[in-house]
Amino acid sequence: MPPRPRKALMNPELRRRGIYVLPNLFTTAALFAGFYAIVQAMNGRFEQSAVAIFIAMVLDGLDGRVARMTHTQSAFGAEYDSLSDMVSFGAAPSLVVYEWALKGMGKLGWIAAFIYCAGAALRLARFNTNLDVVDKRYFQGMPSPAAAALVAGLVWVLLDLGYSGDEARWYACVITIFAGVTMVSNIPYWSGKAINLRRSVPFMVVPAIGLGYALLSYYPPGVLFVLFLCYALSGYVMVAVSWFRRRRRNLGGNGGTGGAGGIGGNGGAGS
Repeated sequence: MPPRPRKALMNPELRRRGIYVLPNLFTTAALFAGFYAIVQAMNGRFEQSAVAIFIAMVLDGLDGRVARMTHTQSAFGAEYDSLSDMVSFGAAPSLVVYEWALKGMGKLGWIAAFIYCAGAALRLARFNTNLDVVDKRYFQGMPSPAAAALVAGLVWVLLDLGYSGDEARWYACVITIFAGVTMVSNIPYWSGKAINLRRSVPFMVVPAIGLGYALLSYYPPGVLFVLFLCYALSGYVMVAVSWFRRRRRNLGGNGGTGGAGGIGGNGGAGS
């Protein structure tokens, strides 16, 4: 009886395919920045931790754009990016704010940190499964990089203002829980994906960009915190404006119906 041919342990087609280096270099750098933030928080260097999270956010924004520009998108890159985001924008911010301010709050402190970490994980999982369903112009819930920037910005600006973790623990607790819950909400947030950098813009946009750079260089922690706090609140503002508009339309429609009933004689004393 002839021996059976052995099945290859690895598909040679998959082995030859390999992975793209360029976008994954940025993803790895973002992962390193998130890991570095955790290490520095364990050593009590919270300002370096906050800066590292912002660096991870910049690198995370570059890897996808580099992949699209160089046509090097892949399923591996998407999964790797998601895992990197969980470390840099999920675990790192929650551990940094816990070590800095929430540690002395007992159970409430680690529960707040866990709410944020779980919210980031759920946010990333929902984003990966709803890629082809949601409107590309808006995110469903606050994106995890923005939530991480909000928490890291709070730590950075309060440290710069001379606050200790014990003095700022209630601020940190509220912002941490707010960011975690907002990530898993259905509140829409502008994604910025509709911006076309190849399209011409009005002249005033250029001075506005220059002014933004000047403000950022003048006081980075305060400007970044205010910027991402405004972004975090913008989703709630959009929901409130949409609700008021819908309510006004409903009241207008009901008013018109009531008026027609009065004219016909059926809208009087009986109802």
